Amino acid sequence: MRANCWISTGKVRVDNVPEPKILNARDAIVRITSTAICGSDLHLYNGFMPTMHSGDILGHEFMGEVVEVGPRVKNLSVGDRVVVPFPIACGGCLQCERQMYSLCENSNPNAWMAEKLFGHSAAGIFGYSHLTGGFAGGQAEYARVPYADVGPIKVPEGLTDDQVLFLSDILPTGYMAAEACEIKPGDVVAVWGCGPVGQFAIKSAYLLGAERVIGIDRFRYRLRIARERAGAETINYEEEDVYEALLEMTGGRGPDAVIDAVGLEAHGSGATYAFDRIKQAMMSETGRPIALREAIMACRNGGVVSVPGVFGGLIDKFPMGSFMNRALTMKTGQTHVQRYMKPLLERIQKGEIDPSFIITHRLPLDRAPEAYQMFRDKQDECLKVVLKP
Repeated sequence: MRANCWISTGKVRVDNVPEPKILNARDAIVRITSTAICGSDLHLYNGFMPTMHSGDILGHEFMGEVVEVGPRVKNLSVGDRVVVPFPIACGGCLQCERQMYSLCENSNPNAWMAEKLFGHSAAGIFGYSHLTGGFAGGQAEYARVPYADVGPIKVPEGLTDDQVLFLSDILPTGYMAAEACEIKPGDVVAVWGCGPVGQFAIKSAYLLGAERVIGIDRFRYRLRIARERAGAETINYEEEDVYEALLEMTGGRGPDAVIDAVGLEAHGSGATYAFDRIKQAMMSETGRPIALREAIMACRNGGVVSVPGVFGGLIDKFPMGSFMNRALTMKTGQTHVQRYMKPLLERIQKGEIDPSFIITHRLPLDRAPEAYQMFRDKQDECLKVVLKP
C-alpha cells in the first residue's frame, strides 16, 4: 500500500509499504477514505519530537471503512464507516474508566521511554513517534486500529467525510480546551493561534456560552477566517501589543480565560524570541513558550489558562510568579477524544457546527510532501489539508 513516511527532519515521502494485519483479537483494519495533516505533525516534520525512525508512517487524523475485524470486536462490522480517535485506549484501566482516555495505562508499549521524559507514560498515539508507541499512522491507504472495540465511532448515513473527519482529533481538542475554561455567561475568552485547533476552540467557546472570543495570530487569512467563519474578534500581534489590546478590550481586567492553541513552536519577535530560538537550537529547552507566557500575563486574576497546544519537554522563563500570585488555574492534556466524539457528532447532526469550514485544500495522498511544506510555510492561505488515499 501507499503511505506517507517520515524520512528525516523536513522530509517526508510517500512509499510502498506492507499492508497492516490483525495482530490482536481486538484489532480492526480500516481502509482510509480521508486523512489530514495536523499542526502537531509539523513538530515531527520540523524535528522537535524525539524517537522518530526513518520510514515511520505519519498521521493521527483519519477515518474510513472497516475491512476486517478481530474476533473480540463485536461493535463494528465489515463495511462500517468509522472515525478513529488519535489516542489509543484500552477502555478498562483506571484512566479509561475515568474517561481520561489519552492517559490510558495499557496502550503504549514503549511506556519506559515516556517515563524517562515525563515521569509517567500517557496513551499510545497513531503515527506520533516511538515515544508514544511507534504505531503506524493514518496517512496511508490502510491502518491497523488496536482496541477497535473502544475507539472508533460509526458514522451515520448522510454525513460526509468532511463533516466528521475532525472528530478524530482537532474538533474534540478545541472543544476540550474551551470546556477547560469553565465558561460562564458573559465571559471573555482569548485564543492564541488561529490555526485549526484555535478555530475550533473559538467556535466551542461560543457553543459553551462565551459572550466574546478574541483570536490572536499574525496571518491575515487565518484572522479573517476566525472573524468570518468562527465569529471572533481578532488581534494581529505583529501590528499591536497583545497585552495592551486585551486590557483595552476588557476594561482593564483581562480575559476571563485564555487558550494557548500554539504550543512549542510559537513565533514572536524581539530579544525573548531570539533567546528562545538559541536555547532551542542548543537543546537546553525543547519548546518556545512565547504564546503561553503571554497568555498567562494577560489572563485576569483568578482566571483559567487552558493549554491544548503540544509541548514535548522543557521550557524556560515560565512566569511562575504571575501564575501563583494571581491565583490562576491551568488545565491541559492530550485530548480524551473518545469522551467527546458522540456529543460532538450530535452537535454536527443538529447543525450547531459544521467542522468542514476549516478545510482549505484537498489533495491526493501522493502529494503529501508538497502538502506538508505548504501547510508549514502557510503557502496559498493554507489552513487545513485533507489527503485522499
